[in-house]
Amino acid sequence: PHAGPVESKNEAAMSELVPEPRQKPVVPMKPTGINASLLGYIGIDTIIEQMRKKTMKTGFDFNIMVVGQSGLGKSTLVNTLFKSQVSRKSSGWNREEKIPKTVEIKAIGHVIEEGGVKMKLTVIDTPGFGDQINNENCWEPIEKYINEQYEKFLKEEVNIARKKRIPDTRVHCCLYFISPTGHSLRPLDLEFMKHLSKVVNIIPVIAKADTMTLEEKTEFKQRVRKELEVNGIEFYPQKEFDEDLEDKTENDKIRQESMPFAVVGSDKEYQVNGKRVLGRKTPWGIIEVENLNHCEFALLRDFVIRTHLQDLKEVTHNIHYETYRAKRLNDNGGLPPMTVETEENHKSNL
Repeated sequence: PHAGPVESKNEAAMSELVPEPRQKPVVPMKPTGINASLLGYIGIDTIIEQMRKKTMKTGFDFNIMVVGQSGLGKSTLVNTLFKSQVSRKSSGWNREEKIPKTVEIKAIGHVIEEGGVKMKLTVIDTPGFGDQINNENCWEPIEKYINEQYEKFLKEEVNIARKKRIPDTRVHCCLYFISPTGHSLRPLDLEFMKHLSKVVNIIPVIAKADTMTLEEKTEFKQRVRKELEVNGIEFYPQKEFDEDLEDKTENDKIRQESMPFAVVGSDKEYQVNGKRVLGRKTPWGIIEVENLNHCEFALLRDFVIRTHLQDLKEVTHNIHYETYRAKRLNDNGGLPPMTVETEENHKSNL
């Protein structure tokens, strides 16, 4: 007999509480409900997923060139960058042999896979840049190599029956290794960067930064930046290619603070506080490559791979390659020159 009034009391209490929360969302919900019923779900947000699937299937190409004096740890740094034995024994000559008179350029291909994403990485090693007694025009073979790759791409592109996906051997990024002298840049460094910054994305790097004190490092970085500016050398990311304010703010910070990256490379692992780390062992401790307090390697890796890899490729295609292509087609009245082979094909088709 007592159940009825208790229930009705509860009901009354609930009916008092329920309308309040129900009334609040009514106003904002109405328009969304109307829109949804009128338009339905279009699915524009799946475009990114479609692109991701496509690119995952095809994979990526990335071609990185290392330039600098012998013994600055170029191959080691690239190994550290991609954590695999990419450019081992790629310098093409033993220490016992005499240094070759010409700059010998070697491209080592390597497929790296991470999280289902495949990347065909090519490291172009240029051993002993500027090691000879007479270093006049010694950047020419390197400039020639870069232009040859543009030429190769252009020839594939103007074929009547061209490939759906042209193999990309163009140099997307050139790491220029600066010797950690603490003084000014060598005239050769300036001359090289002046010539090459017009045809390729140059990223200046101070090698073996563990040979300098913190004060020396900061001072040297500022000096290098000043010298590049005075000589009108544009390194990547170039100011004129910043697309919007967000890009400009981000890239200005890199240009004014990080560049040139003072790095230490190592492919040896050591035990530090129970963790295995990449580093260099010295009598007074271990320099941890990926520790930002020790060196800026992590900044360089994040910059080249995690934030700017796609942009490096785009600037190469839209700016450097486009400039080369326009010049070549202008010089030839709109057509690339016919090689003996294409001439024969042309005659046989007629």
